[in-house]
Amino acid sequence: MSKITKKDIYKRLEEENVRFIRLQFTDLLGTIKNVEIPLSQLDKALDNKMTFDGSSIEGFVRIEESDMLLHPDLDTFVVFPWTSDKGKVARFICDIYNPDGSPFKGCPRYNLKRNLEEMEKLGFTAFNIGTEPEFFLFKLNEAGDPTMELNDKGGYFDLAPTDLGENCRRDIVLELEEMGFEIEASHHEVAPGQHEIDFKYSDAVKHADDIQTFKLVVKTIARKHGLHATFMPKPLFGVNGSGMHANMSLFDKKGNAFYDPKGEQELSKVAYQFTAGIIKHAVNFTAVTNPTVNSYKRLVPGYEAPCYVAWSGQNRSPLVRVPAARGMSTRIEARSVDPSANPYMALSVLLAAGLDGVRNKMEAPEPVDRNIYVMNKKEREENGVQDLPATLYDALVKLNEDEVIKEALGEHLLEHFLESKEIEWDMFRTQVHPWEREQYLSSY
Repeated sequence: MSKITKKDIYKRLEEENVRFIRLQFTDLLGTIKNVEIPLSQLDKALDNKMTFDGSSIEGFVRIEESDMLLHPDLDTFVVFPWTSDKGKVARFICDIYNPDGSPFKGCPRYNLKRNLEEMEKLGFTAFNIGTEPEFFLFKLNEAGDPTMELNDKGGYFDLAPTDLGENCRRDIVLELEEMGFEIEASHHEVAPGQHEIDFKYSDAVKHADDIQTFKLVVKTIARKHGLHATFMPKPLFGVNGSGMHANMSLFDKKGNAFYDPKGEQELSKVAYQFTAGIIKHAVNFTAVTNPTVNSYKRLVPGYEAPCYVAWSGQNRSPLVRVPAARGMSTRIEARSVDPSANPYMALSVLLAAGLDGVRNKMEAPEPVDRNIYVMNKKEREENGVQDLPATLYDALVKLNEDEVIKEALGEHLLEHFLESKEIEWDMFRTQVHPWEREQYLSSY
């Protein structure tokens, strides 16, 4: 049941002078889409009768089956604070349904809910997530197009005047707080022009919704400062890329199912089993958590991004880390995920991988507490450390080999995802890049 009622919504609309409503959803590639309606059409929308052409959306349906229905989630209602006082804009996040009233299996948000139902069958009540999406700020030119000129030369935790993005970041935080986000921290990241804003964990569907809202707010407020915010994983060579570390924990009726005060490192059997599942499937879910050609420019040694499959409670070079906090805050952190991922699909495969470990009572491998970046290939093999895929193509091949991850996506999303990403890889593969001309043009 929704926590917010239609009466609450109409009261807020009047108080805030809202004139337009955005019915927002997410396509296969993680891009936010929306249908904007005037306030006069809200009753129709809240009765789940608002249709749109699904054939125009990446990964949805063919033209001969194009009519789709938008079902607004009342609990996602929010008024955008930056919109005009003459008539503000509010939004709902929607699930996609077929004309016959059945859920559309190609809706990434619905698909995450489907995976959560599998979790509940195992006796868990929540999959709690806290992510750390990083982004870069570049200056806009006079035409309003992004340049490659960074907004600052700051480094990790720097502040003004070195961090010239501080005012923009502060305004982003204020807008997010006005929209109901609980911001835990904001700071400059390692690379020049790179930033991070951390917001409180929540259950999986809400957190995926929050990631999408967060991206929208960051991009909108950055533009008001004459800047372009990008969540591209590796926009610049020679500096750190942007990750979206995913902190995960399962809850049951007793509380955090990952915490056991009597367990080794105060971790429960469930925590170790979940970790084992993540380790087992990490190579195969990477195409979903790191879904672009550019993602694999980040997953290289030397820039703090994990490119090896291992876990540890003591260092940050493995893919999975166990932060020090215990009790209700006990969690594991998957560090390979990047912010170009569709959050609903990424959380679906992470959950499915972990649950496979729990369901089959897998044993986690020994932790690797050494710096994996300084190990050679033989040492990594001796420690059971796998390499992540080196390219999007390699990752797609591995995805196709894993029935658990394929099932987590479902037939519709899997088919369209593979088709889209194979096209993307082929476009990249056949393109002649500047590096090739610089390397070969005068030599051959």
